[in-house]
Amino acid sequence: MDLGLTGKTVIVTGGSGAIGQGLVLEFAREGANVVSASRDMQAGATLVARAREQRCAGTVLPVATDVTDRASVAAMVAQARAHFGPVDVLVNNAGGVKRNCAFEDLDDEARRWELALNIDGVVNCTLAVSADMLGRARGSVINISSNSSLLGEAAQQVVHYGATKGFVNSLSKSLAYEWGPRGVRVNTIAPGWIVPHRNEDTSTGSFWNRLAFVGTPEGMQQALDAGTLPNMSHLPIKRLGRPEDIAYLALFLASDLSSYVTGQLISVSGGVYMP
Repeated sequence: MDLGLTGKTVIVTGGSGAIGQGLVLEFAREGANVVSASRDMQAGATLVARAREQRCAGTVLPVATDVTDRASVAAMVAQARAHFGPVDVLVNNAGGVKRNCAFEDLDDEARRWELALNIDGVVNCTLAVSADMLGRARGSVINISSNSSLLGEAAQQVVHYGATKGFVNSLSKSLAYEWGPRGVRVNTIAPGWIVPHRNEDTSTGSFWNRLAFVGTPEGMQQALDAGTLPNMSHLPIKRLGRPEDIAYLALFLASDLSSYVTGQLISVSGGVYMP
């Protein structure tokens, strides 16, 4: 099915992360011109090479970006326009957990880090593309949230992170109502546990490489095959979620095939969350 994304200008923040890489490559495969906005330019260069190896129809442009800094975001959007034209799609994917701990042990540094990345980053990037989208009365903003904002057990040891993603959920719904009459749609994807195929498909700053409790993608697949992976017994779809599972939904929400869909929050988690 042709999603009509060929030649569209797409920005994916956090493009060097596990989910981010899946988003960038799948949009490029559909023929979109994709800006991978990330601090990790080495991972960005690898993405460019992978897109070429996989003969993706679209172009990948890595741009060094700090989403917590409005000037950096403005410069990134300016580069997107200069290379590809006005922004059609924004995927606010950058986000993360500073460290996992009991809520009472949360320190100010971790709290500010998560606020800046998960809240300010989304606001900064959305504001930066508003002129392109509202000025042409068309566009799609896709915010990547988390099941940690929807399920108490999913936020265990990352309560503050889950709360910041709750802000993203609320922002998406309110902005969808405000921008809908002006031609811009805003939707939210809440991933469950999404596992890259290989540990090398992550950036150096990824929680896969920072947080010891996570393990490795390869180890999780081995545990699943052995029947020892925790929390799998009650999951309706008994397989690991992969980055492309998020990307496939994002492609639909970015396309005109979803032109009557806005203000929605969809969990991609194998059925672990059912509203």
